[in-house]
Amino acid sequence: MDLPGASIDKAKQDLSSHDVIGDDWGGDVQFIPVSAKTGMGIDDLLEAITIQAELMELKAVIDTPAKGIVVESSLDKGRGPVATVLVKSGTLRKGDMVLSGEQFGRARTMLNELGEEITEAGPSIPVVIQGLSGVPIAGEEFLVVKNEKRAKSAAAERKAHERDSRLKSQQAAKLESLMASMGRSEAKLVVNLLIKADVQGSVEALTESLTTLGNDDVEIRAISTGVGGITNADAQMALSAKAIIIGFNVRADKAAREVIKQNDLDLHYFSIIYEAIDNIKAAITGFLGTETKEVIIGNAEVKDVFRSSMFGSIAGCIVLEGTVKKDNPIRVLRDNVVIFEGELESLRRHKDDVKEVKSGTECGIGVKGYDDIEPGDEIECYERVEVKKTLD
Repeated sequence: MDLPGASIDKAKQDLSSHDVIGDDWGGDVQFIPVSAKTGMGIDDLLEAITIQAELMELKAVIDTPAKGIVVESSLDKGRGPVATVLVKSGTLRKGDMVLSGEQFGRARTMLNELGEEITEAGPSIPVVIQGLSGVPIAGEEFLVVKNEKRAKSAAAERKAHERDSRLKSQQAAKLESLMASMGRSEAKLVVNLLIKADVQGSVEALTESLTTLGNDDVEIRAISTGVGGITNADAQMALSAKAIIIGFNVRADKAAREVIKQNDLDLHYFSIIYEAIDNIKAAITGFLGTETKEVIIGNAEVKDVFRSSMFGSIAGCIVLEGTVKKDNPIRVLRDNVVIFEGELESLRRHKDDVKEVKSGTECGIGVKGYDDIEPGDEIECYERVEVKKTLD
């Protein structure tokens, strides 16, 4: 409802054409207008969901080991890896062995949305847990396993799979670098990024924002992303893939700094996302070089044609837009179709040779190597300029 001109009735009308009928129109669908700005309708929405769940007799299983999803994760200086999880089924209890992706560990501490310590959380309850071996990925599922041995085994298998995938991407990056060094000028420029941030949400936002900056000339890839400081392994990967390292609210450790310094790797620290986007965009634009563009600077209409023993056909024209310059290339158009490209042989104003004629002025134009010009034709004058390529 925050959009200008938003109308709940219009929404109902539009959706009714797809057989989505509101309950106040005789259908079975509830329409709840809500606002992200003011919070309007949120209580009504929650109440409607509760009523609907009761009517449909929707119930979650609570007497099983918990399963759910990681909502957010970060590496806290004092507490270590911290994850906010949402229980979807079962009951999560303090001390349970939790597995999420490559990370595992016992839920040593559980905090509710008020920051109060709790001992268990059931379905639909968000909770902050500590005790995992590392920072899990937001959006990753979590589950409670029987013991630490099983958790370690599953995490090791997932880590090995992730390592294999990472090595394959590194080899692909090396191959692409080799192909680029063989002088394939027609190949698209590939820019590799290695992104590390303090929380998973920032990693995802940066990755999405930066990898979509590419165009027909450049492709931007995130070869590795993660939460936490920049490590020696990160620096080695960036070295092999010739990647730009992005650190968002994190720093490189001593070993990583040595690798970065010795190999002159491109490292950038940021604390504001839009600054990261602007800086990386500017850096990549510098790689793209320049391109030649044609800029139309003047347009003249042929009113009459005269014959000259010295210059052949002379077109009596009036400059409609811009400026016609003698030293610039021209095109002759008939019915908006280009019929000749070349240059001016003469440009005269009141029998005097001139270098340029501006808008609203009559002139005589001799087109070099072309005698077929007719009244009604247009003469387009343009210039070629070198401009920097951009990602826009």
